Amino acid sequence: MNAQLKKGLLDVCVLSVLSRGESYGYKILKDLSDYIELSESTLYPILRRLETSKCVTVRSVEHEGRLRKMYTITKAGKQQIFEFLDDWKEVETIYHYIKEGIACD
Repeated sequence: MNAQLKKGLLDVCVLSVLSRGESYGYKILKDLSDYIELSESTLYPILRRLETSKCVTVRSVEHEGRLRKMYTITKAGKQQIFEFLDDWKEVETIYHYIKEGIACD
């Protein structure tokens, strides 16, 4: 899959997990594991990027003697999901156009 397309999909996948409630890194990975392959080395830069763009907020909580970062989606993060869903309609149209062209050969 094209790296730029995948990058956008991964961001929205992470936001989608967080739209269901506050979460932390390992749980986000677990929640997405049935749908998309994502490693810790990919997830944490995504979370930092989403925090920088104010799509998520982060807070630290103590869990079993360690600090755990908890991520929460913001209004801007929800808006990014809605924009993605609107854009996806255009992607589907392009997909069908390309698929029809191949079928004609």
